[in-house]
Amino acid sequence: MNLTTLLLVFFSITELVLLAVVLLFFFRLRKSEQLLSKLSQGQTEFMNKLRFNAQMEQEMIETFAKRQKELINLDEVMEKRADELSRLVKQAEKLLDSPALKRELILTGHRQGKGPLQLAKATGLTLEEVELIIDQGT
Repeated sequence: MNLTTLLLVFFSITELVLLAVVLLFFFRLRKSEQLLSKLSQGQTEFMNKLRFNAQMEQEMIETFAKRQKELINLDEVMEKRADELSRLVKQAEKLLDSPALKRELILTGHRQGKGPLQLAKATGLTLEEVELIIDQGT
């Protein structure tokens, strides 16, 4: 074997080795591109989820603010009604303490067959007062 043949065999083997190295890099590059594509797709999905979450959070904040306003309005209405009920209770207590109402309650109770002791307990009067009212009413 002469030198030319040896050089030719050496360069052929070198070319084959270089071709194998190029093919190896090509396949690795292809894998990297696929991985990069998957990462890009995952990032796109992640960004879409983040947008959706941000939109949902904004809607929740708006809904919360709206409900807070409604609660404030309801609280004002409840305060007005509580004041009105307090006024009505005071008015009813004044009416219950009126002698005319107590007299009517005693006479009505007596007509229904209730005893003077029971009527005295119900009205907060003494037994003698109840008996006097019954005597005057009949």
